[in-house]
Amino acid sequence: MINVLTARHSAQREVTLPMPGPDRSTIGRTFAMVALIEAFTWAGLLVGMFLKYVTETTDAGVWLFGRLHGAAFIAYVLVTIVASRRLWWPGKTAVIALLAGVPPLATLIFERWASRAGRLQAPARDTATQAVPTTSKRGTAGSDFS
Repeated sequence: MINVLTARHSAQREVTLPMPGPDRSTIGRTFAMVALIEAFTWAGLLVGMFLKYVTETTDAGVWLFGRLHGAAFIAYVLVTIVASRRLWWPGKTAVIALLAGVPPLATLIFERWASRAGRLQAPARDTATQAVPTTSKRGTAGSDFS
């Protein structure tokens, strides 16, 4: 939101305007959800590999979770790239987030850290440079939103 101070007959009032652009905190929630899905499919794939190679009972788990995990991993990489750009992550954070997709369940550890460190929240904006100057109806700079 942009806070705008307007003047009318020597009295000031505050008008709040919506900020343009997407809700950046949405990408943080999306990242957390995709990280959870990626970890869940990794765990399913590990169970499937145990059933296939250790107990030699079935390969259905590898068949199903192999496909699901492949799709979840690609989604995780794409969402990580988008989140790193929109949430203004430093390069080191983005690289660690991408590497967290490789070891099993590491996306959960990274997501927990990122959440606690505030990396999944919308970055603060400098509202002083985004204020829209206005004057009263008698002025020439604009209206007073009344």
